[in-house]
Amino acid sequence: MNQIIKSRIEKLSKTYRELTKSNRNAIKEISAAELPEMVYNSNAIENSTLTLEDTEDILIHNMIRTDHEIREIYEAKNLAKTIEYLDNNPDEPFTAELILKLHKILLTDINDDAAGRFRSGDEWVRVGTHIGANPDFVNELIYDLVKDYNNDKESYFIEKIAYFHAEFENIHPFVDGNGRIGRLLLNRQLKMEGLPPIIIANKTKTTEYYPLLAKYEKNGTVDDFVDLIAGLVIESLYRRIAKLTAKKIIPLTDWAKARELNIQAVSNKALRGTIPAFRINDHWMIDAAFEEAE
Repeated sequence: MNQIIKSRIEKLSKTYRELTKSNRNAIKEISAAELPEMVYNSNAIENSTLTLEDTEDILIHNMIRTDHEIREIYEAKNLAKTIEYLDNNPDEPFTAELILKLHKILLTDINDDAAGRFRSGDEWVRVGTHIGANPDFVNELIYDLVKDYNNDKESYFIEKIAYFHAEFENIHPFVDGNGRIGRLLLNRQLKMEGLPPIIIANKTKTTEYYPLLAKYEKNGTVDDFVDLIAGLVIESLYRRIAKLTAKKIIPLTDWAKARELNIQAVSNKALRGTIPAFRINDHWMIDAAFEEAE
């Protein structure tokens, strides 16, 4: 990660941490509002057929259509419960026991036999051409991974998080729920740094997320994955800071038109994180009052 990106993250992080001190109730409400979007994307990555609107109906309005599979309804509700558990227990230590507790919540009433335990015996798993770690060593591998993460006081936090996530998915410690738990842990680790959660969009799973995990499996490098997480952290910080400070948030296209700016050029700046734009439900938004420096 280059120094410019790192400096941007540090500056935004400082601003966000200061804002959280006097806006705790606002943070709670923002988190609740973002919950359906987070649940939808993480489940959709795992091929859930629920739309964002379906997920909102289930989590906010408790509306359940009869054409939904029962498993997918539980997947939405249980993932929301795990996120809420982490939000309500911010000081719980980051341990293998916490991982198992989250997995228990996630798979309850979906796969109770596998819920809350690592793979063992002859429980081998395969995702495409990737074979998860030998079940005989899964327990030891996860305990060592968590221990190494907690003991690493030198690596930059995003580099630590990227490596942990890639290795966790490479081990694939559970019979089911590995991706969703992995993304939960990633956001828990960001929370431990005083930062907001990120959303890995379902639409990027085949263009960015999965290819970068495959790259780690192939050659052990997480450099590009670090860049992906860094970009998402910056975007999440822009989003939270705007929600806490902006008088009005508008679509990025409206902001560009009002200033007679080229939409494509502005969109490219948003993707690079050089203007404080962010996505809400896959729509680019920005603080209406933002002005670029001359």
